[in-house]
Amino acid sequence: MSNHLSTVQTIYGHFQRGEVPQILERLADDVQWEHDSVDHGVPWLAAGRGRAHVGQFFATLAAGLEITAFEPRSFLVNEAQVAVVIWFEARSKRNDAVIRDLETHLWTFDEAGAVARFRHICDTAQHRAAVG
Repeated sequence: MSNHLSTVQTIYGHFQRGEVPQILERLADDVQWEHDSVDHGVPWLAAGRGRAHVGQFFATLAAGLEITAFEPRSFLVNEAQVAVVIWFEARSKRNDAVIRDLETHLWTFDEAGAVARFRHICDTAQHRAAVG
């Protein structure tokens, strides 16, 4: 359980340094990204499967948003999951719309300790406005 928390904290460190390959190493080959979600018309919130999809997520996110705040505030941990409450602020590179949101990331791990599923729980209306 504490290993899952450490993994998520390590992933966030890599994210803040722009180290996407190191993030991908911690994911299952068939990771489900934005699992159990609907299409909100937001490219960086698109559901998909596999490390290649997650790599595309990070590229799309970087192309669409300038992130100005990414502050993990609390971590909730159980046997197979870590939920993280995060203060997130960003500016759209397309239309200058601003996102300010207290969002949650839900990480689910497989038996080998790799990330098997991930989901943003956020104000999708703000993200949609940033798409334009």
